[in-house]
Amino acid sequence: MKIKRFFAADIRQALRQVRETLGADAVILSNRSVDGGIELVAAMDYDETAFESPTQAPLKPVPPTEISPQYQEDRSKAVEAARSRTNPPSIEWSQDPALQEMRQEMKSLRRMMENQLSGLSWQQLGSRRPQSQELLRRLMELDLSPDICSRLVGRIQDTESLDQAWRKALNLLANELPVAGESLLDDGGVVALIGPTGVGKTTTIAKLAARFVLRYGHRHLALVSTDSYRIGAQEQLNTYARILDVPVRKAPTPEELKVTLNALSDKRLILVDTAGMSPRDLRLSEHLSMLKTGNRRVRTFLTLSATTQQSALEQAIQSFGTSEPEGCILTKVDEAASLGSALSSVLHSGLPMVFYTDGQKVPEDIHLARAHTLVGRAATLSQQTMKEYNDEYLALALGGARADAHV
Repeated sequence: MKIKRFFAADIRQALRQVRETLGADAVILSNRSVDGGIELVAAMDYDETAFESPTQAPLKPVPPTEISPQYQEDRSKAVEAARSRTNPPSIEWSQDPALQEMRQEMKSLRRMMENQLSGLSWQQLGSRRPQSQELLRRLMELDLSPDICSRLVGRIQDTESLDQAWRKALNLLANELPVAGESLLDDGGVVALIGPTGVGKTTTIAKLAARFVLRYGHRHLALVSTDSYRIGAQEQLNTYARILDVPVRKAPTPEELKVTLNALSDKRLILVDTAGMSPRDLRLSEHLSMLKTGNRRVRTFLTLSATTQQSALEQAIQSFGTSEPEGCILTKVDEAASLGSALSSVLHSGLPMVFYTDGQKVPEDIHLARAHTLVGRAATLSQQTMKEYNDEYLALALGGARADAHV
């Protein structure tokens, strides 16, 4: 194995020296910052046999003239007996201190390379396309995902003014945002709202119910609750049912839900309020499966809070996705400091938005989801909060988006 040290002003020049000297199959053993630049230690002609256990040395061959049929038979029996008694020792490479240290050094090298390349890309973007750089900054200040921001910027020409480019970017964003229209109420049937704890499902049920009653009347509506965990939620639903003069039923088990839905088969719309559960709750799949046990098809809509972080939103979309929701309802828009995370999660999932809510009033504070309206509110919130990101953060975010695109 040939080992060689390389010195260069930066990591890119050092790697270029490694490739030119040792070839593309060279292995980086270590890296560190030194005065004047970077030091790399690389190797070629990697010998795997050097890592073999010394106890696995080959057996000394026996000259053919000394091997008798009886010896061969006895040797075969001994080998088979040994195999039946013991297993070959397994080598846990991940526990090897040298390999662990090498793995950590490789991770550190990769992070250092990504940081330097990201900073270089951001600087080059600013020198070659300053308008695109500023547009990317504005889009990032909406709290949109870096990959979405980069895609939008890539679709806009530099010949336009910054204001024109900004308006076009918002228009492109709105055109990409999936919305579903008012099919939830118009199509009727059995509709269940699902989602994590605390996103406002019960209040949203009341708003949808009031909206339906104003259009079609109270005789065609019924409310059902499968929530056996929160007494307050059941009482709240009962209060709304009395105000709207519609029947309300409790069905905490699959059998009770099946009987209840059959008994309410004459209703045009049945709204089902489900228990809020954490996406990591082991009972989640069991709770969602009860919606499929009856004879009647249950349409599910995922309820998400605009105040939730993007990672938690995408985890909820994935976890509750087993129930195959037709769309989503975005709640607590009035409480959110930004809408970029919620819009990014919807774009990544492709789950169309049906309604959004922005207050506690029933039924005033529920609105049909319109893409341009939501994007406009996101832009307004960004102007109100005056969030600003420094160049270092934007460079790293841009680099991360490009790395994810090539995974």
